[in-house]
Amino acid sequence: MKPHYNVLFLCTGNSARSIMAEAIMNRKGSPAISAYSAGSHPAGVVRPEAIQQLLSAGLPTKGLRSKSWEEFSKPGAPHLDFVFTVCDNAAKEVCPIWPGQPMTAHWGVPDPASAMGTREQIERAFREAFSILERRISLFLSLPISSLDQMALQRKIDDIGHR
Repeated sequence: MKPHYNVLFLCTGNSARSIMAEAIMNRKGSPAISAYSAGSHPAGVVRPEAIQQLLSAGLPTKGLRSKSWEEFSKPGAPHLDFVFTVCDNAAKEVCPIWPGQPMTAHWGVPDPASAMGTREQIERAFREAFSILERRISLFLSLPISSLDQMALQRKIDDIGHR
């Protein structure tokens, strides 16, 4: 039986980057990986530009919502194997204690939600964030996760954050 992994993507608002990462990982990592996203201070809504980017990429958006990371530190929450922060603010915050001590890494991505300018410039910022996340997730999925020891795997996932 192949192992199954749970991945949580964290951001402050959980309205764009972490939501896109969740959708990308759920498509590319299925069935071996289930992905989730959350925020330290959730915005309560998913940015329409993030939804549009996902739809443009042919990814499902049903069920995506902005939620607190506290949902994943409570009893009954999925066991987490990996936790990735995708924004610098969330990486600096004190995270909850995750049961099971998942591997963590920071994969900082520029915030498309803070992009200013024309509609085209804002859409480009969302495309670029999506592209960075998709590349990092593809690199992560190419790792022989079950055959690497903890230290080697941690080095590799940290490395992905710099690509």
